Amino acid sequence: MNIEKKCEVLCDLPNKPVVFTVEQSKLIAERIQEDYYIHLIADNLPVATRLEFYSNREEEEKKREKDVQFEHGYRLGFMDSNKFYLHNHLSFILYYHREEVEENQEPTYRVVRFEVVPQSIKLEDLKADEKGTCMLPEAAGSAPQEIDPTKKNQLLFTYSVHWEESDIKWASRWDTYLTMSDVQIHWFSIINSVVVVFFLSGILSMIIIRTLRKDIANYNKEDDIEDTMEESGWKLVHGDVFRPPQYPMILSSLLGSGIQLFCMILIVIFVAMLGMLSPSSRGALMTTACFLFMFMGVFGGFSAGRLYRTLKGHRWKKGAFCTATLYPGVVFGICFVLNCFIWGKHSSGAVPFPTMVALLCMWFGISLPLVYLGYYFGFRKQPYDNPVRTNQIPRQIPEQRWYMNRFVGILMAGILPFGAMFIELFFIFSAIWENQFYYLFGFLFLVFIILVVSCSQISIVMVYFQLCAEDYRWWWRTFLVSGGSAFYVLIYAIFYFVNKLDIVEFIPSLLYFGYTTLMVLSFWLLTGTIGFYAAYMFVRKIYAAVKID
Repeated sequence: MNIEKKCEVLCDLPNKPVVFTVEQSKLIAERIQEDYYIHLIADNLPVATRLEFYSNREEEEKKREKDVQFEHGYRLGFMDSNKFYLHNHLSFILYYHREEVEENQEPTYRVVRFEVVPQSIKLEDLKADEKGTCMLPEAAGSAPQEIDPTKKNQLLFTYSVHWEESDIKWASRWDTYLTMSDVQIHWFSIINSVVVVFFLSGILSMIIIRTLRKDIANYNKEDDIEDTMEESGWKLVHGDVFRPPQYPMILSSLLGSGIQLFCMILIVIFVAMLGMLSPSSRGALMTTACFLFMFMGVFGGFSAGRLYRTLKGHRWKKGAFCTATLYPGVVFGICFVLNCFIWGKHSSGAVPFPTMVALLCMWFGISLPLVYLGYYFGFRKQPYDNPVRTNQIPRQIPEQRWYMNRFVGILMAGILPFGAMFIELFFIFSAIWENQFYYLFGFLFLVFIILVVSCSQISIVMVYFQLCAEDYRWWWRTFLVSGGSAFYVLIYAIFYFVNKLDIVEFIPSLLYFGYTTLMVLSFWLLTGTIGFYAAYMFVRKIYAAVKID
């Protein structure tokens, strides 16, 4: 702590250079070409490279202070006229804060920032001696360390350490890392989304309420019963609208997992918004999400059990097992396969085997019993009260127009929710795949609320159109159509991969699409569940408002 180092050699033998074989040289050159970054950590702070630039290029403004941004990690090397150069010397700048202590005590220091200036310096220019110290050349006179991928390369790895006292307090040491992304774009996008959603909400609500009032008034006129019977509309399917769908167990299981996800995401975003899940504690967000998903099983099981009972299901034990294993089983299966590929590459990013076993134990030891418990009480509870009786004989469904097709419905219903959260999705993708920090959970919470509102409205409109077309098979269709924005997320992920990322190898591409599949599946479950429950409440409400003979 607080000891300056001018230039130190890093390798085992102080003045003997490291020799890269042809294979190693070729690999290093490839990694430089693919823009690889290196990440180091000192006192739990990730290393950052300072980038300075002028925001305005006008001459009179050049005297102003430069804008400073920090890049997470540092680049492995650089290319210049088709030659590869490796950053083999690192100048570390550690900023420390001196804590106030009583007079006789030793001062305590705390590291508050960790910067690096990477340099490429040729072997001959470093002049290392037997003690492991070296001489740095003048900046103007030094040549960079080239890596020739066709032959063996000799080089030294060196570093220097410089300490600087800083006024930054321990509590705000992460601020530099978290002010990287442009907040202004966020504000514009959020305001845009809020305005669009509320504007559309107003229009949709007005149309639906006016149309519904007219419908209900017409249906409830005593003297016009004969006329009403002849016209088409949603009242005509009242005897079939609550007829249980095909595969009620799978539907209730998926919706139970959707409720589990919804509760978990809501709590995680809310807690993160309060600042309790900072990136400074690495892995806290993921750990919290895993634990919460396990414990939310009781709510998922309860809602799935009650819905299964409403849909005239009677095998509750099988239903509970299906709820506890269907979605988590798919997620665990995909993660395990991807992890095997990462293990095969000997990557430090692989989840260790004991952690996998621990997750399995949590799944079968915490989540499964809680789902069973919730399912048992949900199944025993009184089923949802449907306002109209179901006829013995199913009514024939008239031929539907082309725009009532399920796939057309998914395309139409997905646009509004996707448009509301599109910018936020871009920032999340950048945080995951492009070496950025994501810390704007307040924005994310707002976007989540907008998503819930827009999914609910679209779902209600779609189910209303469907019932007006006298198609009463709305249970599965509402769930599928409400998750339509997941289809757009998938399209966007493919577009992002092609346009933004330079991934050329098979395994990184497999990882990208594997994790994207998990995101899309979870998003579809979440939005489908929100839309389904909104539509179910709406259908029960409108059929309770008309007089049925």
